[in-house]
Amino acid sequence: MTSVSDVVAKAETFDAAGDHRAAVDQLAIGARNHDVEALTRLGKRLLVGDRAPALPAQGAGFLEEAVQRGGAEAAAVLAVLYAVGASKRHGSADALDTLVLAAERGWTPAQEQLRVLAPSSSAEPDTSHWRGLRARVDLAAWQSAPRTTTLCADPLVRVVPELLDDRVCRWLIEKARGRLTRALVYEALSKRTTVSETRNNTAATFGLLDTDIVCVFAQARMAACVGVPFRHLEAMSILHYAEGEEITEHFDFVDPDVPDYDRQIAAQGQRVVTFLAYLNDDYGGGETAFLELRLSHKGRRGDGLYFVNARADGSADTRTLHAGRAPTNGEKWIVSQFMRNRPTF
Repeated sequence: MTSVSDVVAKAETFDAAGDHRAAVDQLAIGARNHDVEALTRLGKRLLVGDRAPALPAQGAGFLEEAVQRGGAEAAAVLAVLYAVGASKRHGSADALDTLVLAAERGWTPAQEQLRVLAPSSSAEPDTSHWRGLRARVDLAAWQSAPRTTTLCADPLVRVVPELLDDRVCRWLIEKARGRLTRALVYEALSKRTTVSETRNNTAATFGLLDTDIVCVFAQARMAACVGVPFRHLEAMSILHYAEGEEITEHFDFVDPDVPDYDRQIAAQGQRVVTFLAYLNDDYGGGETAFLELRLSHKGRRGDGLYFVNARADGSADTRTLHAGRAPTNGEKWIVSQFMRNRPTF
């Protein structure tokens, strides 16, 4: 009989050869033998359809079994599912408790997230006591809106001072740093994303398996500022602009002139809000410029800025034409978070 460790190794070999169906079959054998690693890998793949059928309910079930059998990484993945509302029986408090479980089982990323989320203290506790750190996380603050300042009333453009603290900003920068690729532009007529001269910066986008509780809590605070349900948020992107890199004038709404506009809106909704979070401010230039409004803004580290891309009737608001100006020196890091007028997942 093949041992479960051999089964997982065989799955890796099949994946390397491009035979992903055989890899999934091997992981399924391991799962039937209650191998925690096989359960975790199979659960993650089915959850998002990664080289496998997209079977999220079954994927979550495999992850739950992995956690029951002592899995640490599986607990961290489940924590994200609970936090984003993918499980009706769980929420943010359960997400933190499950993150603690992953930390107690030695999952380093979970331990690091708890250190970031817990507010600083002059008497820092022994961080091996992860439940003590969890008790210091202020869930109410993450789920509530801080004060805002209105830069323009119509269309609405608002600044959110002190949206994120320094530790969260540093965490998000480092999370993105090794994942950056050339930022792409969506071509509505060809229905594909492509490289464009209008945008030469880099970006990292975090899907369900790439994100973590720090990212999700930051998104939850943005959603609270706008009053939009969390499930209306697209995946978070972190943008990086080196000196001279920019994105030229553009709109963020779904273009009403594309041939299948009605179908896109019916299926996915309109992109009604853009929310930016400034992760650093030690650079020159780099303003967010609204050309029609004659408004330019450079955020401070930790500040947010959001603007409404659609009018009250849901139609596109062309007054929101904007650009991300190039830094004249240094590098710029910023979160870009789009929000729709219907659930995205």
